[in-house]
Amino acid sequence: MSRFRALAGVLRGGCAGGSRWLRGGPARRGCSSGAVPSAVASSSSYVEEMYFAWLQNPKNVHESWDAFFRNFHASSPSGEAGEGRPSTLLQDRVLSLSLDMTQKVVEDHLAVHTLIRAYQIRGHHIAQLDPLGILEADLDSFVPSDLITTIDKLGLYGLEESDLNRSFQLPPTTFIGGGNITLPLKEIIRRLETSYCGHIGVEFMFINNVDQCQWIRQKFETPGIMQFTNAEKRTLLARLIRSTRFEDFLARKWSSEKRFGLEGCEVLIPALKTIIDKSSAAGIDSVIMGMPHRGRLNVLANVIRKDLDQIFCQFDPKLEAADEGSGDVKYHLGMYHERINRETDKDITLSLMANPSHLEAVDPVVQGKAKAEQFYRGDSQGKKVMSILMHGDAAFAGQGVVYETFHLSELPSYTTHGTIHVVVNNQIGFTTDPRVARSSPYPTDVARVVNAPIFHVNADDPEAVMYVCRVAAEWRTAFNKDVVIDLVCYRRFGHNEMDEPMFTQPLMYKQIRRQEHVLKKYSDKLIAEGVVTLQEFEEEVAKYDKICEKAYTSSKDEKILHIRHWLDSPWPDFFTAEGEPKSMSCVPSGLEEEVLQHIGHTASSVPLEDFKIHPGVSRILRGRAELVKNRQLDWALAEYMALGSLLKDGIHVRLSGQDVERGTFSHRHHVLHDQEVDKRICVPMNHLWTNQAPYTVCNSSLSEYGVLGFELGFAMANPNALILWEAQFGDFHNTAQCIIDQFISSGQAKWFRNNGIVLLLPHGMEGMGPEHSSARPERFLQMSNDDPDHFPDFSGDFEVHQLYDCNWIVVNCSTPANYCHVLRRQILLPFRKPLIIFTPKSLLRHPEARSSFDDLAEGTNFKRLISDEGPANHSPSQVKRVIFCTGKVYYELAKERKQQKLESDIAIIRLEQISPFPFDLVRGEMEKYDNAELVWCQEEHKNMGYYDYVRPRFLTVVANEKPIWYVGRDPAAAPATGNKSTHLNELRRFMDTAFNLSTFQGKDL
Repeated sequence: MSRFRALAGVLRGGCAGGSRWLRGGPARRGCSSGAVPSAVASSSSYVEEMYFAWLQNPKNVHESWDAFFRNFHASSPSGEAGEGRPSTLLQDRVLSLSLDMTQKVVEDHLAVHTLIRAYQIRGHHIAQLDPLGILEADLDSFVPSDLITTIDKLGLYGLEESDLNRSFQLPPTTFIGGGNITLPLKEIIRRLETSYCGHIGVEFMFINNVDQCQWIRQKFETPGIMQFTNAEKRTLLARLIRSTRFEDFLARKWSSEKRFGLEGCEVLIPALKTIIDKSSAAGIDSVIMGMPHRGRLNVLANVIRKDLDQIFCQFDPKLEAADEGSGDVKYHLGMYHERINRETDKDITLSLMANPSHLEAVDPVVQGKAKAEQFYRGDSQGKKVMSILMHGDAAFAGQGVVYETFHLSELPSYTTHGTIHVVVNNQIGFTTDPRVARSSPYPTDVARVVNAPIFHVNADDPEAVMYVCRVAAEWRTAFNKDVVIDLVCYRRFGHNEMDEPMFTQPLMYKQIRRQEHVLKKYSDKLIAEGVVTLQEFEEEVAKYDKICEKAYTSSKDEKILHIRHWLDSPWPDFFTAEGEPKSMSCVPSGLEEEVLQHIGHTASSVPLEDFKIHPGVSRILRGRAELVKNRQLDWALAEYMALGSLLKDGIHVRLSGQDVERGTFSHRHHVLHDQEVDKRICVPMNHLWTNQAPYTVCNSSLSEYGVLGFELGFAMANPNALILWEAQFGDFHNTAQCIIDQFISSGQAKWFRNNGIVLLLPHGMEGMGPEHSSARPERFLQMSNDDPDHFPDFSGDFEVHQLYDCNWIVVNCSTPANYCHVLRRQILLPFRKPLIIFTPKSLLRHPEARSSFDDLAEGTNFKRLISDEGPANHSPSQVKRVIFCTGKVYYELAKERKQQKLESDIAIIRLEQISPFPFDLVRGEMEKYDNAELVWCQEEHKNMGYYDYVRPRFLTVVANEKPIWYVGRDPAAAPATGNKSTHLNELRRFMDTAFNLSTFQGKDL
């Protein structure tokens, strides 16, 4: 009896294993999950204990047990009903029926738990997300069968309509109860629908972290949690007024101009400002943003706070462009602005990156710049700097760079510790219906690969949008992970304001034309609630209209458009106040002997004690030590000299790309791995000097587009850093062609944006087939902006001025020393230009491809052209042919010339810097060998390589008075043959041509 009474007391206390779901009263959250003891189905003592508890107080047990025992008492003999202990007859009757009752109770509770989970997983499928009410936000037209959209759906769970008023114990994986641990089934369903099936749809149950799932449940399930003060509502209304009236103003003043307005998703502006406000309150003081063209002018005006007159003057067709480059259309421009956040009264810096029409191309660029700012500020957790990326629905689902960028989000050398993605989901892509634009239910499904929660929200419910933005900012602060906000909206006009959408989406646009503006809906709501009066609303509208009119009047005073006013990444301490270089000279790039020896010693040793390296690596280090002893350099050692010396001067160096730590061709070995201790590594470059700058070398994901874009963004943050990206093989850069064409080649001309990124592209025809041979130099040279027909003036420091005027620098170094010099020159120049280097493969270990320490001595420089240093140089008048070439082919030419004993008859001159073309040095060589015929020799096919670039420039040097003959492979479709024998035959053929002095006699071009 004592044991029965004790158990009855525990039941009254409310924290026994099975009591939480049995009892109707409140229980502590810290109790166990409510699993029923095994005794329920196998022991009569459990039923007796339940009965004793009921006898003492019917409220001690669940109402279903209460009803059961009351029914038994009603049918039992009167004498037995009052006994303190159940009779044998009653005990037998209770036992015989209790098993069925117990099983039913358990099954019903499990069913309710399953129902709750169904709403958490699939409730978003029936959320009211489309403002137009004609489409589903996802492409799955069916309604999940496990959601209670009709009463008969209860049958799926073994429940009936009569169960709706029954109370059920809530599991610890839900917060819908608020302060209650039990709720009637009807209320459970109602609260689940409120949480998951209203204007917000939440996708999060794929996340494999329990704490993160619980955090999200708490944010969306807690009753009454989505509350706003009247002040917050008024702020939201004011921001919505600015967003809407800005677009209205542009439409009135420039009705026939493309502007890619925000109509249909005006809520984006208050959404972004809410994210920024919440992030600022959490400590963020720098936000870097990327976005497509739709809504950009509005974001510039009302989020970044670009002066309105500067925006309006962009519409003036008579506005003259300053001599700063080609510029870009107004809806591609970026901006950088420091201001006070009015909500938090804290300083904040906002940067909207300029971008081309290529949607999503800016994503990795933004991430790279954000990572760089975090790195240079020591913000290792992303507590000060963050990124926000805006997307269109069609591009987010369709562009592969989105996937590449997501896969950088958790990598140690690439993470920005959480990005907030905002998708402006117009439910259409230009003219393409979503049903033929993607295979996934939502445009945001790509985010699931990194366990990013996705918050879908009806953009015509501003308060729901603001709440979602608030939660997204809090998520990023709490977990430093990506999060996606899907603003389900519509596009009030066509792809641009001149486009007719009724051609392709007639039903949608009939509804859109009937659709009431969100500002009207929300203002009416607040006026009805008494939050604002109609007069206050109209005064706020008039106030902003007056601001726009005043700015419009002021904009007419602008006569010249300056691109520099739209710079997204300024370097105020690097340039003058006008954005010009502080000098137009470059100091020598040579190094002291002591520095060369010190770096050489570190490069050939292991700085850590008890560090076991691979025997093969040990052999490589011994080889380096021997080179240093002999004061010689190979390619890897020259790179060490360049990077190590810059680190000494406080220049941060970052080398990124596929397999760069070891090097594709196993020559670099900048990261040493302990052969006996897992994950123990050593980076000797970080052990060079006591107060050196840090060296970052990191293998990237197997991505070119995303990673090159990332490194480009990284290089924007700091001019005093050398950022290098190396392709695994040179031709792999073509999967990043968008970054090269739209950002690197033309970025300064379009956006006045300097960038010193270095591309290392392994190149050379070595019989490895079409895909591992050519880095496609012809593409880079075609995009070089120097004029082939203009012979320049050589006054002043011609080399530096020529570099300043070019859009990028293209080199193919043939010596390790020159490679070292060009890397150092990249930092020593008083401005920044992208540097494209075609790097070698076989020359990495070629015995002739060596340099002396003397070639790097103090006072030495990069050689744009290397003259012939043999017998031909001593008797230039006797030379019959001058062969100009670049890169690896020089060594093959020199070997062939030596074998044929033609050193006095043929001069071989190496063009190390191809673009900008070294007119001055080439003219000097031609004047020296004025009696010789001129030949350009390359190992690439005639329609590829350098020939089409250099030929007109050579002819300009000689004023078209002499031909420049071509020697090399014939034109072809593929960059190289896949057959080794064919490769060698081609090489033999053009070598014979190069050294046959009668080849071009009697020929005319």
